[in-house]
Amino acid sequence: MKENVDVAIIMGSDSDLSIMKDAAKFLEDMGISYEMTILSVHRCPDAAFDYAKSLKDRKVKVIIAGAGGAAHLPGVFAAQVPCPVIGVPIMSKTLNGVDSLYSIVQMPSGIPVATVAINGAKNAGILAATIISTANEEVYKKICDYKASMNTAVLDKNEKLQKIGYEAYLNDMK
Repeated sequence: MKENVDVAIIMGSDSDLSIMKDAAKFLEDMGISYEMTILSVHRCPDAAFDYAKSLKDRKVKVIIAGAGGAAHLPGVFAAQVPCPVIGVPIMSKTLNGVDSLYSIVQMPSGIPVATVAINGAKNAGILAATIISTANEEVYKKICDYKASMNTAVLDKNEKLQKIGYEAYLNDMK
């Protein structure tokens, strides 16, 4: 556990790491400090509750919690820590992540969890950075630059499409 981090990335299983790494990569690109933890509120509830208390004590600014199946992890942390929680529904084998999505998005009144798309860890990282940017001018500028780069990329692709036509464009994509 790091002393001072802005974002805690939590996942219920190591099988979620291949998805949750996208949030970490985006935070790294933005220069935002984070830590990653594997905890299950079902399999090790005492450790999960202790970790939640540590996040509250350390005044972590945002939690990104990825979970599949029953997906209680984001809600359990939202109930205990007074900071924004972003839930990442992880695709499951049984119901393709819809079960995870419903579990995370349908929180009771008073326990909000912002929820991104199934396997949408990068968007969770972007949302966490955007939240932090409201009180951090350096991160704000980086978010603005990131959005401007997306704008440029799309306009450049459209210019290419208009110039060479869809068939040549599709061939270039191969």
